[in-house]
This record gives sequence, C-alpha cells and structure tokens, in this order.
Amino acid sequence: MKLFDAHNHLQDPRLDHARPELEKAISDLGIVEMVVNGTSEQDWAKVATLAQRLTWVRPSYGLHPWNVKQKGIEWLERLRDYLQRDPRSLMGEIGLDQWIELPDFSAQRLCFQQQLALAIELDRPVTIHCLRAWGYLEEELRRQKPLPRGFLLHSYSGPIEMIPSWLKLGAYFSLSPYFAHARKAQQLSVFASLPLDRLLVETDAPDMWPPDEWNRYPLIDEGKPINHPGNLAVSYDLLARVRGMAVEDLAEHIEINFRRLFG
Repeated sequence: MKLFDAHNHLQDPRLDHARPELEKAISDLGIVEMVVNGTSEQDWAKVATLAQRLTWVRPSYGLHPWNVKQKGIEWLERLRDYLQRDPRSLMGEIGLDQWIELPDFSAQRLCFQQQLALAIELDRPVTIHCLRAWGYLEEELRRQKPLPRGFLLHSYSGPIEMIPSWLKLGAYFSLSPYFAHARKAQQLSVFASLPLDRLLVETDAPDMWPPDEWNRYPLIDEGKPINHPGNLAVSYDLLARVRGMAVEDLAEHIEINFRRLFG
C-alpha cells in the first residue's frame, strides 16, 4: 500500500537524534512521498538539502505566521529564489493565527497576502495554517485571484459551516494522528462528511502525536513526546475508520488526491 504524507516538518531539529532510524522506518513503511514544509528563513536550506538527498521528499517553503516577527528585510526575495530553484517545490507553510500570544496580526496578513500573490505568479499549490482566524482567512482568499493549483487546509479544525465556501475556493483537507485524541472528536467528525476527492492525510511530525493507544512509533526528545513520521499509517487508519472504508480503498483515493493537488 502506497502512503503519502501531505504535511510534516522532517527538517525539525527535534528529529535529528533519531534521523537514521526514522528514515529507515519511512522507507520500510512504503511512504512514497511526503511534503516537508519550511516555516522560516532559518530552515529553508535544511528542507532543500533533504529534498536533494531523499527522493521521497517534496520541498515546500513558506513563512509561518508564528515567524513573521523574525523575518529579514529580503525574506520574500529569498523565498522566491528557493521556489524557483526547484520546479517541484510548493508554497507553505503559510497562514494566519490569532491563537498565539501577542500576534502581530497585521504583519501576518501582509505576509500572507504577499505569499499568496507569489504562489499565483509561480503557479504553486499552497499549504495553509489557520487558528482562530477563519473569517479573516476566507476574506484574504477571496481578495486574491483564485489559486490556480488549489490549497491544503492542514489539520483542519475550522467550522463545519465554512466547508462549502472552502470547497468553492479550491480547498483540500488533511487529517493528522492528533485527531485520535478524545478531545478532538468534534473536529474528527467533520472528516466523515468532507468530499472524498478533497481528503489527504498528514503527520505534522514532530508535532501532533497520537494518543498512546494509537502511537505505533513512540518518540521522545529531551523528555517530551514528539510525533514520528511513521505514524502516517495512524492517520490512514483513523480516517478509514471515520469514513467506514477499508484502508486499502482509502489509500487509492489519497494517492489520486495527493497527485492532483501537488502534481
């Protein structure tokens, strides 16, 4: 069975201590491709290096809303350069976030607008992060020209009432193993009714680890739990259960959706 991870952060230094073992596990599990998302100028080079070394890594570059305060003067030019170096590369992780403490939301919105415009210019699909800013996100997406390649709302936890609007705008939705936690039951239930042709799965590793009873690859960094990319199979199993499907049948749809969005 072929597996596709629509969103993770394999470049994260929290994974460095286990990197040889987890890379072997990824190959053994049949993970054909994963989108590795850069989040700041500081990690774009590491994403690029991983993509050059590992054939199953699809690089993605973006300025995450948590990192807008640390951006350099020429950040947008550097982002353009990384995207143009590799025609396979994607835009992300970008977005809007009012959940973090003291967000510079006006700066977030400006950076988001600039990155959407660049994605449209370069014809790249986009991976979007959003927390407590769903109305603003819809406003920004409607303000721009339509994204020609579509976009992913990763680990979607927004209102179910907004689904029709997201679909018209070209959205895909991905589920992470974190949705197996009991407190995420309401958000998980949304995935039961989403169109099958807009579904993807992800790990968001090293974040979004599953509960212990689902965790097939427990991993610790400095005494704290982190998510192993091998838990992608958990996302498949969880989504298959929610959809009432055999996981093998679901995997066929996920592959089609992944290639439709990311090329």
